[in-house]
Amino acid sequence: MNRRLAWTAVCLALSAIGSFIKLPTFVGSIALDSAPALVAAGVLGPRAGAAVAGLGHLVSALIGGFPLGPVHWFVALEMAGLGALFAVLHRRGWKIGSAVVFFIGNAFLAPLPLAVSFGWPFVFAVIPPLSAAAAVNVLIALAVMPVVVRLAAKAGVEAPHA
Repeated sequence: MNRRLAWTAVCLALSAIGSFIKLPTFVGSIALDSAPALVAAGVLGPRAGAAVAGLGHLVSALIGGFPLGPVHWFVALEMAGLGALFAVLHRRGWKIGSAVVFFIGNAFLAPLPLAVSFGWPFVFAVIPPLSAAAAVNVLIALAVMPVVVRLAAKAGVEAPHA
């Protein structure tokens, strides 16, 4: 197993751990599972970021009892896209911009398609807790990313994205 895959697996495991740290909301899948995905995206690139973000959401949804049913598969795709986009923007040197784009995408844009299945009142009700979770996830990721870059370099994992 190569080192990049091992680091991706560690980030996924940390995402699973973060999925146990839930925000007290009516949707049981809002948690701190995105921070490790953002670290994976920033350090390992778009594929790792997408994989950890998408799978991390599915783990969080599973732990929360899949409160949105099969819609969680769509949300996982959204999260994977946001993780990859974060990585691309971060790679271009837009570290704060990538965080802002992830925050806006996660808190305000990702819930919009849910209006089809659950209605606009649900979307408006879910935006505040999603905003809080997105902000905390982004701040955690930005705080630990420099340390992870140094650790990855010591371990022989090239981190051109950070």
